[in-house]
Amino acid sequence: MAEDKRLAAVVALAQGMAAARTPRDSWQAAALGACRALDGSFAALSVWERELGRLRVLVNVGDRRPDEEEFPAAEAYPVHQFPEITEFLHERWAGGGGPNAWVETAEGTAAGTPGYFHHRVAALRRRGRGCCVVAPVVLHGRAWGELYVARAVRAPVFDRSAADFATVLAAVVAAGLAQAERLEEARRLAYTDALTGLANRRAVDVCLEEAVERHRTEAVVVSLVVCDLNGLKRVNDTLGHAVGDRLLERFGSVLSLCGAMVPGALAARLGGDEFCLLAVGPPADDVVKAADELCRRAAELELGEGVACGVASTEDPIGEVRDARRLFRLADAAQYRAKALRAGRPVVAGREGPEDPVVRLADEPPHLAPAERRRFRGRRP
Repeated sequence: MAEDKRLAAVVALAQGMAAARTPRDSWQAAALGACRALDGSFAALSVWERELGRLRVLVNVGDRRPDEEEFPAAEAYPVHQFPEITEFLHERWAGGGGPNAWVETAEGTAAGTPGYFHHRVAALRRRGRGCCVVAPVVLHGRAWGELYVARAVRAPVFDRSAADFATVLAAVVAAGLAQAERLEEARRLAYTDALTGLANRRAVDVCLEEAVERHRTEAVVVSLVVCDLNGLKRVNDTLGHAVGDRLLERFGSVLSLCGAMVPGALAARLGGDEFCLLAVGPPADDVVKAADELCRRAAELELGEGVACGVASTEDPIGEVRDARRLFRLADAAQYRAKALRAGRPVVAGREGPEDPVVRLADEPPHLAPAERRRFRGRRP
């Protein structure tokens, strides 16, 4: 029966981590699953940050003390306080041993111990806990961090069997973390433009839908800048696509720099020579100022011929924005207007009076819009 219970606990832990949608969810599922599996009152998952020489706590769950945040921003401990991380574990692995768990008590060491570590013992006493089991987490063949589960003062002390089980749980946690890493990388690639490293069209579509929904329910200001990099075709045709790619990368860096002027703005490449900035919350004038700086800096690039830039914001008189498509059409129409005028500054939808040509173009029936756009560009319909 005990074996069945432990197997069920392992399955529950693995399933909890598999269901996690974010790294935080994954850490929390790991700590909670281990705490329940070992009948603990408290658990934590920590990562070894080699470059900083510290063990940083990612999550605390269970019976937390006032100084133990669930997701602490700055709870970290110098690794020299825990020599088992840097010395004991490495010696064991070098000798062919495994990263086995051990037990500490408020009185000192217990089952499977690598030695007496007064910092852990002092922490147990200070926080009113009777014992803990510490299980190293190994990821990609290297010490990644540790899984820590504690019990209250009057609870039974962890025994050798519990330490062995904690070792198994740490291996399950490591497998879950590896899977989370792969999923996170897949998500990153799915929402990132490979050439510039900016967000891609898919990321913009998702974020813009969410932003417009917030605008509808919370009246949050949503602003979208759509820009077209001028002269890319000429560069590709005369200097080659490798040089054209460099121009795209350089402009992507300029866009990212100007986007940083607006807190939380998302900089993206929509495809080809089209880019955008999405801002949720800041005033429209702040976004226009960033777009103005973008135009100025783009004009100074060695290659290319500047940028045509259009802005649409729910804070301006553009009419009701019920969905993301309309805001995108407005910003796109403003960008067409900027290109037709060869404007050195952004064109902003809704700021040319009651008969604003940008708003009119954006709201034209689809079968009429292309002709109107050609007129904007100074061509015959």
